[in-house]
Amino acid sequence: MPRSSRLQLAKEQVVSHFASAPQKIYTQIDLAAVLGKHRADWQLAGHTTKTDFISFLTKHTKLRACEFRSAAYGKQITRYSWGDATVFELAMAINRRGYFCHATALTLHRLAELGYKTIYMNVEQSPKESGAGTLTQEGIDRAYAGKQRQSNLIYKYGGASVVMIAGKNTGQLGVERIRGPAFETVPVTNLERTLIDIVVRPAYAGGPSQVLAAYRAAKDRMSVERLLTILRKLDYVYPVHQSIGFVMQKAGYPEKAYARLRELGLEYNFYLAHGMKEPRYSEEWRLFYPKRLGA
Repeated sequence: MPRSSRLQLAKEQVVSHFASAPQKIYTQIDLAAVLGKHRADWQLAGHTTKTDFISFLTKHTKLRACEFRSAAYGKQITRYSWGDATVFELAMAINRRGYFCHATALTLHRLAELGYKTIYMNVEQSPKESGAGTLTQEGIDRAYAGKQRQSNLIYKYGGASVVMIAGKNTGQLGVERIRGPAFETVPVTNLERTLIDIVVRPAYAGGPSQVLAAYRAAKDRMSVERLLTILRKLDYVYPVHQSIGFVMQKAGYPEKAYARLRELGLEYNFYLAHGMKEPRYSEEWRLFYPKRLGA
């Protein structure tokens, strides 16, 4: 008797299970667990393997194999969707601890229209002891002289790229769940956390000009109090607040809003972006910024 015969006899039960399950995206381990749990219920042969089960599902049911490839790391990840799935649903299945951030968060919060051809996802690192030394002006200058470091772990799927960012451990501070473009539920940094993140790593948000545009779009929606609370908890070594205050002022926020950032101190010269050529300097914020942002 062919191995698939009992699977064929159980097809109606198998399809009913997946069609009614709340889970839509599966790994091979997930599918192996389904097989193990229901083998007896579906009267499947003991020699039916995980490979047999998955092969049957992809050939005879709505289960679809979706492959993500990372050229830089030579990695390939396969996820399985019951029916069609959005790129967000599939991206979340690459690493279930991840959440959407930077340019993707800007678009989800309708602060920009950057599209979804490149998806940015933060997967936080494990907690580490602080190894920060004493902050010096020389250290800041050296750190910002070159280009911003960017992740090379990029998975391609169809026409989309999913950039996996190894962020600092924050316990998913400021992460919320909202509706995506296809009404799927997606984890994403909230408005205030997003505004902080894009200042810290502007290259992941389209650059300083796009950061400024996003702050303008958020002016009547964001809470300075929430932003300050999140900023304190993130506890950055660098004086990121100078960049945030400068951008808020440039974006036309009321003085009482960005004054809260100035009160955090102006001890060092800082930079709005890495590797700037012939930048301008704001004495008010002790900040170097791209000349294309204007005086």
